Amino acid sequence: MSQGALAFEPEEELDPTYSVSELADAINGVLRSQFDGGVWVRGEIQGWNERGPHAYFRLVEVTDTGKAVVSVQFFAPQRNKLRSLLLKNGLHLADGLKVRIHGHLDFFAGGGTLGLKMSGIDPRFTLGELALQRDDVLRRLGEAGLLERNRSLALSLAPLRIGVVTSRDSAAWADFVHEIERSGLAFVLRLVDVRVQGATAVPEITGALRELGRQPDLDALVLIRGGGSRSELATFDAEPIAMAVAMSPLPVFTGLGHEIDRSVADEVAYAALKTPTACAAALVERVAGFLQRTDAVWSRIRHLADLGVQQSSAELASLAEGLRHQVLTAVSRSDDRLAGRSQRVGLAAQRALQQAEQRAATSAAALRRVPQRLDHEQRHLEGIAQRVRLLDPATTMARGWTITRTTDGRTVRSAADLQPGDRLVTTFATGTATSRVEETSS
Repeated sequence: MSQGALAFEPEEELDPTYSVSELADAINGVLRSQFDGGVWVRGEIQGWNERGPHAYFRLVEVTDTGKAVVSVQFFAPQRNKLRSLLLKNGLHLADGLKVRIHGHLDFFAGGGTLGLKMSGIDPRFTLGELALQRDDVLRRLGEAGLLERNRSLALSLAPLRIGVVTSRDSAAWADFVHEIERSGLAFVLRLVDVRVQGATAVPEITGALRELGRQPDLDALVLIRGGGSRSELATFDAEPIAMAVAMSPLPVFTGLGHEIDRSVADEVAYAALKTPTACAAALVERVAGFLQRTDAVWSRIRHLADLGVQQSSAELASLAEGLRHQVLTAVSRSDDRLAGRSQRVGLAAQRALQQAEQRAATSAAALRRVPQRLDHEQRHLEGIAQRVRLLDPATTMARGWTITRTTDGRTVRSAADLQPGDRLVTTFATGTATSRVEETSS
């Protein structure tokens, strides 16, 4: 082959060829010329990541055809510059927050990626999005008839057994427990430790509310956190949390640290308080009020009981005095009747004895006239005297016999004359006794 066969054709003019770094510079040049004043971009923050003083995240938009993503670098100087603006508007940048940010596009040759260097933010956009989301959740809850559901539940008169949903390490939990313990009341607290911000906060809080709501030995639930930025508190605008509060079978108290705004959770709760301390104070006040009312009722019951006892005692004393008087009167009358009858019996005995003595004297005279009949008449006289002595009531009663009469003076000779309940006066040789018939038998 001849040398001439290896010769190249004359070179034609070609497009310029860039090195990789030259291409990166060219791209950045075009971006600076096309977007000289920077660009505003809206989307949702995802993958928030802080590395030292810098922060990195993706700005994401979900469309019908997929997901559009741009990487954002938020360097320390810009973060320091925007810190006061974010604080003033109550915003804390985190995952899930929809934002409208300003920045400059930059192609990073080292990673071959296009990014946005953030330099500004529109707080009104984020706040408006939060408000729209909040209003949309409230609208759906209203249409479902759930806004008043939890408030319609009956709260225990003394809600002492409380389920609490919050972060165990938070100031909210410490403040709540301090107020409860300061009351000195016998509260029983059951805590479910959850995150109150971040990507896992909504499912954790929702699950905790549902778990505690299924426990039959609780009186009420408490959902608390110690305040925060508007964007952080937007966690409690989430529909799952609002549904869990509204559908809870127990009354739910909220104390989320809002000083101005009310979250959706507040709107559907049984009672919404500003702070965890206020939430605890509301429970303490209800229990203390119940105890005060209970003490007042018991004092009234005790007062009425004392009056009743005093009145009954007075009536009983009056009845006893009347009964004593009646008994004394009846006994006195029986004694009088017995004394009269005893006197009459004694007189009759004396007359009989006198008559017997007279007859004895006559008989003795006759006997003296008729000596042979003396012995016979003497024995007859002695027999008569013995019978007279036996007829003497005092002699009979001295041997253990008694005389029983009714209270009206009738002598009782047979059990058939008596009825259960009859009162009797029994006369002994010495003294009397009063008794009552319980039963009779023939």
